[in-house]
Amino acid sequence: MLRIAICDDNTDYVHHTLDTIDCWPSKPLNTQCEAFDNGDELICAHKNAPFDIILLDVIMPILNGIETARELRLIDKNTKIAFLTSSPEFAVESYTVKADNYLLKPISNQALYKCLDEFLEEISQNPLTITVKSLYTVQKLVLDDIIYVEAQNRHTIFALLDGTTVKSTESLRACEEKLALNDCFFKCHRSYIVNINHIDTYRLKEIKMRSGYRIPISRNYQKAFETAYFAVIFGKVGEVK
Repeated sequence: MLRIAICDDNTDYVHHTLDTIDCWPSKPLNTQCEAFDNGDELICAHKNAPFDIILLDVIMPILNGIETARELRLIDKNTKIAFLTSSPEFAVESYTVKADNYLLKPISNQALYKCLDEFLEEISQNPLTITVKSLYTVQKLVLDDIIYVEAQNRHTIFALLDGTTVKSTESLRACEEKLALNDCFFKCHRSYIVNINHIDTYRLKEIKMRSGYRIPISRNYQKAFETAYFAVIFGKVGEVK
């Protein structure tokens, strides 16, 4: 799903932008748009369910677009941000918050479509990711970088290739649903999900990851694990049901 947010305190302009996006020739079928009239609401919404693309007005009351983008960048460095404004004097400042585009109102349909097409192409070239919630922020994790996932008390720990870990406030079950994007992940124990691509060896009751970490295999999962493991190793993931 492609998620797009529009943030502008001008209701008429928001409706116009939504209508324009609705007619976007390259719009993916599973595109979802949400509108906001202030930066605070946008930031809160992004923390709960991140957007792929944000179209942001610069001149807004209380929290302006530059300030909003600065707050967004603290929690998400990857989301695409385009400023839509009638004020060219903010163009230089927009680079300080790593904006991806800066469009001057009135914006033609062609200009907006070109911007969205570029964003869509860049997003499609990125590796598959999932977004997980931690105590104070949300993080995007590249699926291939996840070695294993472990449930610890009320948290879920993601062990990554670079040796770091990310502690999520989401349940292991919720994370398992997200990891279903990639058949290389397998739940081998009630407290563990492993990335099969990072397995070194396995025995009847234990998996050894290339990082050296050892993970138990529950007896109830042993047969299904073997099937999934060999399907991935021999490139037959699509045949696993």
